Amino acid sequence: MAERTQYEELMRQFSAFGAVRRELGRIMPSDCPGGSAAVLTLLDRYGDMRMSRLAELLAVDMSVTSRHVTHVVDRGWIERSPDPADKRSRILRLTPGGRAQVDELSRRTAQLLADRLGDWSDEEVGQLIRLMTRLRASFGDCRAAPLRPTPTPPASENPHSPHHELEHTTRTPA
Repeated sequence: MAERTQYEELMRQFSAFGAVRRELGRIMPSDCPGGSAAVLTLLDRYGDMRMSRLAELLAVDMSVTSRHVTHVVDRGWIERSPDPADKRSRILRLTPGGRAQVDELSRRTAQLLADRLGDWSDEEVGQLIRLMTRLRASFGDCRAAPLRPTPTPPASENPHSPHHELEHTTRTPA
């Protein structure tokens, strides 16, 4: 198992990764924010689906998913049609315009990564993909059971509490 200092450095790197995500966001077309791009990408990857499945894949609330879907429907990139199995539900499907948008997003993203990782070997890029895939698998479905923080013991039992010393010095013997 890695040492604590390695995990701390890993957390610093995760925090710094926000800059990479922001740069990826800056290259997206102005009418296709990150949430819309995610909707299009998931529909392209997994095919037609219900809104509930999309919300599950996005790992966000149905209301957030609905806003993203409305945005892409308004631009003509996806369509909603009745689900033959359940008329109350809708099936989301990419339109030809949506497929063209996915192609454009993919082209822009691939170009940015090629520019930034141009001095990386194919082996290094492959290694990064394998490690990131493994990291995601280690976390599993983070939505299924949220981790609860370990409860902090009462100050009298917690030697790191600022009140610990005070409590020990103000106790009266029984």
